[in-house]
Amino acid sequence: MVASVFIGGLARSFDQSTTIDHAFPSGERPAPVDGVENILLIGSDSRASLDPNGDGVMGGRADTLMLLHLPADRKRAYLMSIMRDSWVDIPGHGTAKINAAFSWGGVPLVVRTVEELLDSRIDHVAEIDFAGFRDMTNALGGVTVDSPRAFTAREGDEFVAGPNRLDGDAALAFVRERYAFADADHTRVRNQQAFMRGVLDGALSRGTITNPGRIRAFVDATTRYLSVDAGLDLRTLVDLGWSLRGVRSSDLVTFTMPTAGGGTSSDGQSYVAVNTLAVQSLSQALRSDDVAGWLAENPQ
Repeated sequence: MVASVFIGGLARSFDQSTTIDHAFPSGERPAPVDGVENILLIGSDSRASLDPNGDGVMGGRADTLMLLHLPADRKRAYLMSIMRDSWVDIPGHGTAKINAAFSWGGVPLVVRTVEELLDSRIDHVAEIDFAGFRDMTNALGGVTVDSPRAFTAREGDEFVAGPNRLDGDAALAFVRERYAFADADHTRVRNQQAFMRGVLDGALSRGTITNPGRIRAFVDATTRYLSVDAGLDLRTLVDLGWSLRGVRSSDLVTFTMPTAGGGTSSDGQSYVAVNTLAVQSLSQALRSDDVAGWLAENPQ
């Protein structure tokens, strides 16, 4: 009885998350791959208008794009970052930085852009405000992230090379910072990947899974800032979780969509060039459910 009441409370919390209207584009789309799930994760400032770094992206740009690829065998999970300044074709708008798709057409245009870029179907979408990153961290009692280098964020937070135990505000600074690095967003996306691994470690830790209050706080903190497509309901999420019951944080493989240096557009924008040939082979790997093989041939 206690368990059913607790699970019912979690269900109500999740149901409070916002459903994205018309999350997927109309018209022809790539075919789904049997047993595979591709979930597009969008980190934005649109729901709370946060812009602590003065990036000029508040209220309408996808500050973070990640593709969570779950292979049919569910032995691993693959998390691929897409650089927000990637210079791509945005349907109906020509070439531009990929994060502009969010401001021009919301989630449906982001989905169409990514699907055409990767020639692979997006099965689900989840958008979370950056404030959710902060509150998720606090709900877990902090997370530990492994920073590839020492740096000081613009807000003054200092991070050492190696493990860092972060509270919510420090976590937000950690995932947002890019000006401290010579390679800017390249290190930034690696930090975001490290944060996601830290959250997974925290969520799967004994201190969380044996603590109903902490689980409830984590769900509440997440759903308060979460929007999902209509198909990603609680039942679907539970089924996904059950299929991944054997996956641990060590089974999470993180990488970045291949790039080919930088460039400057005709109107003076600095952008990240996409490695077209490598992305074409990656697209084939996504469609054939062989991302593991692709990574073996294209190590990062």
